[in-house]
Amino acid sequence: MNSYDNEWDRALPDVRDGLTRLQRVILYELNKAQKEPWLQGRTVPTPLLYGRVVEHLDVSEDDFMTALRQLLGRYMPGT
Repeated sequence: MNSYDNEWDRALPDVRDGLTRLQRVILYELNKAQKEPWLQGRTVPTPLLYGRVVEHLDVSEDDFMTALRQLLGRYMPGT
């Protein structure tokens, strides 16, 4: 089986980027949701994003929100 046979291999960033698996799944699902026609130009609702992440990983709401805060701090310095 070629490693590119799996959608996750193409969609997720390299493991050496310092992100956890949860953070990578959040970014992947966020990117996917932003490309949907009914959401283009708008922000992705947090409950929608959480629901999509839970389909891939068993994660509590608190862990999800912590990962979102970590990503926000990584990409928006000073917050």
